[in-house]
Amino acid sequence: MSKRIICILLLLATVGLAFVPVKQAVLPGIKIFENSRYFTADGKPFFWLGDTGWLLFSKLNRAEAEKYLEARRKQGYNVIQVMVIHDIKETNFYGDSALVSSNIAKPKVTEGNNSANATQYDYWDHVDYIVDLAAKKGLYMALVPVWGSVVKSKNHDVPADKAKIYADFLAKRYKNRSNVIWMNGGDIAGSDSTKVWNTIGATLRAENPDKLITYHPRGRTQSSTWFHNEAWLDFNTFQSGHRTYAQDTSKKDLKYGEDNWKYVNVDYNKTPVKPTLDAEPIYEKIPYGLHDVKLPRWKAADVRRYGYWSVFAGACGYTYGNNDVMQMHKPTDKKSAYGSKEYWYQSINDPGALQMIYLKKLMLSRSYYDRVPDQSVIAGKQGTKYNYLLATRGSNYAFVYTYTGKNFAVNTGSLPGTKIKSSWFNPRTGVTTPGVTQTKAKTISFNPPGEPKNGNDWVLILDAV
Repeated sequence: MSKRIICILLLLATVGLAFVPVKQAVLPGIKIFENSRYFTADGKPFFWLGDTGWLLFSKLNRAEAEKYLEARRKQGYNVIQVMVIHDIKETNFYGDSALVSSNIAKPKVTEGNNSANATQYDYWDHVDYIVDLAAKKGLYMALVPVWGSVVKSKNHDVPADKAKIYADFLAKRYKNRSNVIWMNGGDIAGSDSTKVWNTIGATLRAENPDKLITYHPRGRTQSSTWFHNEAWLDFNTFQSGHRTYAQDTSKKDLKYGEDNWKYVNVDYNKTPVKPTLDAEPIYEKIPYGLHDVKLPRWKAADVRRYGYWSVFAGACGYTYGNNDVMQMHKPTDKKSAYGSKEYWYQSINDPGALQMIYLKKLMLSRSYYDRVPDQSVIAGKQGTKYNYLLATRGSNYAFVYTYTGKNFAVNTGSLPGTKIKSSWFNPRTGVTTPGVTQTKAKTISFNPPGEPKNGNDWVLILDAV
């Protein structure tokens, strides 16, 4: 074989042009547990640990998609949130267009699906490939059919009648992909183009009765505001957003600032009962408030705080985000969004990304389905802003999260037995200190390790003996 041919073959493999089909893997479908608070899969607890890989389908080639999905698999993630169409003129890495003449009702499909002939591949074959590759790695794909900005466009590119045709196409194409979850909407208020979102949701539900469907709203809003009682919506999500306490001055939205646990409180008390989670909190390394790149950037400690706060308030999982990864920033990009300075393959191993697995492991380390938020565990005031304490418990244990590591006291009356074992869980390392067993008192004071400061976060674990 000549050196020239060898070089060409190596080049094709490098850019992901080895169009070899992936055999479909069947994952257990995610269901909602009987208490309507949490997810279950194959009879086991399923804690949603998501990542926002929004531009995965359009920006990455197949080799890069393999690298990204494998990294997240090893890190313990189980859900990838992705946009199917981010732009009405959407094309992928290979130059394939998603639509015919930018018509949402006419997906551009080329005959010869799963062919080894690269010229017969199209945009949708690339999506199929990545969805199947994710399933092979045990990853579920939360697919956003069309981003909100496309629906909201001045040209009215996605009217309800065309949205129905498009949603029907998606539902039928991915009907047999067991790892698909539908995430309707896409960074937009449900009050904007409500008819379109209800049309997409109802169409997906009719064709895919076995798949979970939710709605991804815009920043500082939650899906339950508009769609909680819709038959197509199985669980709620909210986007707590990227603003600081001081920046959250919106006149339209609730002023929760950084207190993302407040969104959970709202959803948790709605009927009928449905699971909820923060599907877009602050992103690691994104500027405060997104747009002013001169402002400080959110760090791993902030990502942890949002995760533990929301989950301890009663959320069924948590979605992590990274500024460089969510936009799949690459060296070939002419520009980046929100001041992204590094590339996705560098930032995929940022501290916050690696620390998310500890939250998942902690929540699965004790009985799962009986877990409830219970702030009566905390003796005295819970504090405000960064000093806010949050507690959750099962029948034989309780967790209390502190972001600053200040002293606090707990009430032990909710736990059975005459003795209690206490230990400290470190959200930065996942390490738990050796437990100390003592006779129960009505109220017990605790002093977290280290000096009190923002980011000295700990989880107090109390186990009934």
